[in-house]
Amino acid sequence: MEKAFGILGFAGSLRKDSYNKALLRAALELLPEGAQLEIFDLEGIPPFNQDLEMQPVEKVKEFKAKIKAADAILIATPEYNYSVPGVLKNAIDCASRPYGDNAFAHKPVAIMGASPGMLGSARAQYHLRQCFVFLNCFTLNQPEVMVPFAHEKIDRDGRLIDPKARELIGQLLKNLVALAGRPAPSM
Repeated sequence: MEKAFGILGFAGSLRKDSYNKALLRAALELLPEGAQLEIFDLEGIPPFNQDLEMQPVEKVKEFKAKIKAADAILIATPEYNYSVPGVLKNAIDCASRPYGDNAFAHKPVAIMGASPGMLGSARAQYHLRQCFVFLNCFTLNQPEVMVPFAHEKIDRDGRLIDPKARELIGQLLKNLVALAGRPAPSM
């Protein structure tokens, strides 16, 4: 029996009823055959402190291990103040440090996001892509999944009901699996 293609997903929001956590739940329903998605909650990752990066807390060790074990990464990000939420940037910093122990290196990464505003997290996604350039991972470019006016597209039960957004998430997951099928570069 062939091992399932493992995707690690996490949202850049700690809010219980987060729109972006709803996107991850939708992704669970839209996985391509042979893929599985584990959702990780960033709650409990402490602020990054370079003085302590050689002795990470258990939550950071767990996060890094899950990233390293995954075949690909799926991130759902809100947009705060035109950029990446602090909790998400902090978690990425924790998982990519110390220098030389970057859990994201050579990982295929897909980004999606939802926002109550009309840009659906576009600026946050672009800033997140900039971070991943330095971290030497492979960010999927298409389709761009930006869900604007999320309060109209996610129902009271936290279910994504917008057919177009669901279609795009399904395609994003298929493209992520295809991207990950490419061999990693040798270093």
